[in-house]
Amino acid sequence: MRRQAGFTLLEVLVALVVFGFLMVGVMQGTRFGITAWRFQSDGSRRASELEAVDRTLRQLIAQAHPGTLDTPPAFAGAAGGLVFRTLLPQSGGGLAARAVDAAIGLDAQRRMVLRWSVHSAGGRRGAREDVLLAGLDHIELAYWRPAEGGDAAGWQRSWSGPVLPALVRVRLAFPPGDRRHWPDIVAAPMQVRPTE
Repeated sequence: MRRQAGFTLLEVLVALVVFGFLMVGVMQGTRFGITAWRFQSDGSRRASELEAVDRTLRQLIAQAHPGTLDTPPAFAGAAGGLVFRTLLPQSGGGLAARAVDAAIGLDAQRRMVLRWSVHSAGGRRGAREDVLLAGLDHIELAYWRPAEGGDAAGWQRSWSGPVLPALVRVRLAFPPGDRRHWPDIVAAPMQVRPTE
């Protein structure tokens, strides 16, 4: 008696089970890859958002107006906010920066906002508010006072006076459970007050 060529029912069932295990493995690997991609994409988006805030704050603080021979700088710093005169760069290539009166702080929705208006000889014009970063718990600002006149150098929780601080530190505090983290932003006002 001759056997017919083909597969038995048992062989077909074993092949289907092995194929099922392979499909489960492929699906798990795909799911893992998609999850890892989403996680990396979210982390990258959060980092780029924080980098933009970092650059903006550093530039605004670096361009703080130091005052003139007759007037002290328009700069009042507290632990939770800062009011100062600075240069706001124009959008677009090659356009000049504008002098603005600016304030940085948190609003009621826990967003870091930049409130600014154009400074001109006739007073302030066109008040605006731009959200820099949302979802904060609080911000902490500190101001570096160099050693002078017997006083030790150190960080101050507030600042007002005839000169700008040597450094300004901004610490972003996020709510518990928030995965965002950013090192302290430290910037130095770069404009020098005229001496003559």
